[in-house]
Amino acid sequence: MARRGGEHRRVPVVSVRVRLVAVITLAAVLGLTAVAAAVYIVERSATLAEVDERLRANLDSARFIVAGADDAPQAWGSSRDAVADIVSRMSPDDNTGVVGVIDGSAAYVPGVPLDVDLRSAPGFVPFAVEAAASGEPVLGTYAEEGVEWRFLATPVDVAGAPERDRVLFVMAYDVDAELAEINGPGRVFIVASIVVVALIAGVATIVAGRLLRPLRRMRETAERVSGQSLSERLPVEGRDDVSELSATMNAMLDRLDGALDSQRQLLSDVGHELKTPLTIARGHLELMDPEDPGDVRETQALAVDELDRMSRLVQDLSSSASLHGPAPVRPAPTDAADLLAQIVRKAEAIDGADVAAGPIADVVAPLDAARVTQAMLQLSQNAVTHGGGRFVVGSNIDAGALLLWVRDYGPGVPEAEKLTVFDRFQRGSGGSRAPGSGLGLNIVQVIARAHGGSATVADAPGGGAIFTIAVPLDEPKEGILDGIDPHRR
Repeated sequence: MARRGGEHRRVPVVSVRVRLVAVITLAAVLGLTAVAAAVYIVERSATLAEVDERLRANLDSARFIVAGADDAPQAWGSSRDAVADIVSRMSPDDNTGVVGVIDGSAAYVPGVPLDVDLRSAPGFVPFAVEAAASGEPVLGTYAEEGVEWRFLATPVDVAGAPERDRVLFVMAYDVDAELAEINGPGRVFIVASIVVVALIAGVATIVAGRLLRPLRRMRETAERVSGQSLSERLPVEGRDDVSELSATMNAMLDRLDGALDSQRQLLSDVGHELKTPLTIARGHLELMDPEDPGDVRETQALAVDELDRMSRLVQDLSSSASLHGPAPVRPAPTDAADLLAQIVRKAEAIDGADVAAGPIADVVAPLDAARVTQAMLQLSQNAVTHGGGRFVVGSNIDAGALLLWVRDYGPGVPEAEKLTVFDRFQRGSGGSRAPGSGLGLNIVQVIARAHGGSATVADAPGGGAIFTIAVPLDEPKEGILDGIDPHRR
C-alpha cells in the first residue's frame, strides 16, 4: 500500500560501518589463519624430517654396536645375541619404541618401559618384517590400528654365525605424539590470535565510526534538504578525502540554492512580463466600442502588437533555457576572422541596419560558431533598436582574450544602468514599454560566460556604446586585418 506524503519505508540494511568492521576482521582472521597454517606445515615437515634423521642416527649406532670398535671387536656368537645387545644398549628418545624380531616374532624388548609399546599393534611387526624382506634397512610409516608410527627396520646379520635366523632390529616413533609437541605453542597462538582479532575489531569499530561520521551527517543533511530549504551545510573537518567530499557537497548545495533562487526569480519575472501585455490587451478589449469600426481596428492592432510581444518573450525564454543545459556551447577551433566576416554579412540583412566592418583579429579561437553568431547578431539588433541603426562590428586581441565588439552611435547606456543592462528583463530607460523582451542582452552574457568569458558595455568616444564579448584564448596567433577603427565616427 502506498504511503502518504511521498514518505517511503526505509529498507533495513547493514550499515557501512558494520560491513567495514566485518571485512577488516575477516581479513585479519584469514591472515592469521594463513600464518598459522604456514607455520604448522613448516613445523610439521621439520618434525618429520627430524624423526627420520634420528632413525638414521640409530641405524648408525646399531651398526657400530654390531661391528664393535676397531681396537676391541665384538665376538658375537649369533645374530640373536647381537640384536639382544642392541636392544638393551640403545637409548630411545621420547615417544619411541624398540623391539628385536626373531623369525617374524617380537622376541626382545628393552628392560625399561618405553613411551611406545610396539607390540600394542599386532599387525605392526609383520608389516615391518615384510617391509624389510629385501634384506636392506628400511624407513617406513605404519598408519593402521589407530596409530601412526614412523619406523626403522634393519636386518641384523653376524658373519660366521651358525644359525641363519631372520633377525630384525626395529625402532619406531609415534608421529602423533611427536606432532603433539607443537600443539602447545599452537594453542598459545590461537589464544593470541583471538585477542588480536578482538583488538582489531574494536579499533576498526572506533576508527570506522570516526571516519564515517561525516558521511552520516551528509545523509542526515540530504534528508533535511528539500525544495523549500537548501540552507543546510556540512561542517568541514580535517584535511582528508571525506572533508573534501563535504566541501564538494557544500558547493553543490550552493549551486542548487542559486539555481532555485534563479528559478524563482525567473518565474516571478516571467509572470510580471506576461501580466503587462495581458492587462493592456484585456483593458482595451473591455473598453472597445463594438459599434465603432475605428475603435475595433485600433484595439485589434494594439492586441496583436501585445500578442507579438508575448510571442517574442516566449521565443527568447526558449533560447535562454537552451543555454542553461549541461552543454550550452560546444567550442571548437574556429577562424575568428572568417566567422566575423559572416556575421557582418548576416547583420546587413537586419531591417534598418547600417553596418560596417571594423578591425578584425586574424586568430583561431575556441568558439561555438553558432552561439557566437547568435550573440553578435543580438548585439547588432540591439544597435538597430536602441542605437539608431548605424553600427560597426569588429574584433581584436587584448590580454590573451579575443574581444568581439559592436559599436553603435546611439545615446549610449547611462552609467547607472551599465551594471544591470545584461540582467534578465532589463530594458533600460524605456521601462516595460521599451522594445524587445529584455532577454537579448542576458542571452549574450550567458553565451559569453559559457565560453569562459564575459560581456561588458562601455561608452564610445564621441557618443554611443561599445558592447564587447571577451573569450579567453590559449595560444593566439593574431594579426589585424585592415578595416575601420571602432572608435572613429
